Amino acid sequence: MKPANSGTSTLPTPPAHPGLFSANTSRADHFTESVIREMTRLSLKFNAINLAQGFPDFPCPAELKTAACEAVHGDFNQYAITWGARELREALAQKVKRYNRMIFNPESEITVACGSTEAMMASMLAVIQPGDEVVVPEPFYENYGPDAQISGAVPRFVPLADDFSIDEEAWKSGFTKKKTRAIILNTPNNPTGKVFSKKELTFIADLCTDYNVIAITDEIYEHILYDGNEHVSLGSIDGMQERTITIGSFSKTYSVTGWRVGYALASAGITERIRKIHDFLTVGAPAPLQQACVTALMLPEAYYQNLAKEYDRKRMILFEGLRQAGFSCLLPQGAYYIFTDISEYGMKDTEFAHLLVEKTGVAAVPGSSFYHTGGQTKLRFTFSKKDETLYEACRRLENLNLA
Repeated sequence: MKPANSGTSTLPTPPAHPGLFSANTSRADHFTESVIREMTRLSLKFNAINLAQGFPDFPCPAELKTAACEAVHGDFNQYAITWGARELREALAQKVKRYNRMIFNPESEITVACGSTEAMMASMLAVIQPGDEVVVPEPFYENYGPDAQISGAVPRFVPLADDFSIDEEAWKSGFTKKKTRAIILNTPNNPTGKVFSKKELTFIADLCTDYNVIAITDEIYEHILYDGNEHVSLGSIDGMQERTITIGSFSKTYSVTGWRVGYALASAGITERIRKIHDFLTVGAPAPLQQACVTALMLPEAYYQNLAKEYDRKRMILFEGLRQAGFSCLLPQGAYYIFTDISEYGMKDTEFAHLLVEKTGVAAVPGSSFYHTGGQTKLRFTFSKKDETLYEACRRLENLNLA
């Protein structure tokens, strides 16, 4: 035996035939890495303006920074209760009662998770059996397809119309009595900016009731609304709270996407299952940041009004810039993305997006990442950036030439 300081590695020797492992199958073989995060890496590589990934390049509220620092100095640095600090769950219960018009018991019906991403994954693993079908409206946030596959579900994609309205017959055909277990709904929607109306949500609620389906709703953009549109939680529709898992997050509303604090609201029976999955996925969300999120929920109503006003201004800056550059697009009703049509350029989305980063210095997301098939005529841009960042991006797009 060689001495310990000989420099010989004590790690296991790689197998002589690494190809043998590749013969095994995995859930991970059925989907790709995140295209959104890939575009961020390309943005860094080419020193481009990142209008691909939806994170702000401006600071979060000063009160939250102070609260986070005070929590660290106050020694909130060990595990919180697995399903969330009591103060945060109680504050969430009050917020949800006031804004979302739903009543949840903070002791048995609220779970704090590591962002809405983990809340979604824990929720799906908690309620889905392998082989169950999950209805996914299309276009969809790119995580939902892989989430369904990781949980063992079979996604059933139902399309939105070109104007993002609901084709009721197409949606009805996506549900079956024997197989459909859940629907994933995102409102305000990423990537389209659609805000589902109460009438549309009532139609969806009726489908869920008729087919005994659980609704998992992603409502992280609930405060970012324009032109008089109002956010309605599907769980607030009569008869839906008991069959809805409502997912929220602090990331977008408070510009703290790196904090990774989200939550799932559900009936006690469903929450018990979510908490078991959450416990073994992540144990718990960051303790000091949970304390800071209590402060976030204490911000005055004026904060939310100003948030929507600020994003409305940014929306118009990017919209006008994209239109002047020749992109075809609709004004979003909510969230902070603009979904554009590039069909007239005669180029597929991935090629277009890569050339846009390299030659123009602006990063966007290829539309196909929001579809199970198709989307090659679309790009998504975010306007969650400083005004000067958006103006510079628009300037770069003025003389768009990808030849």
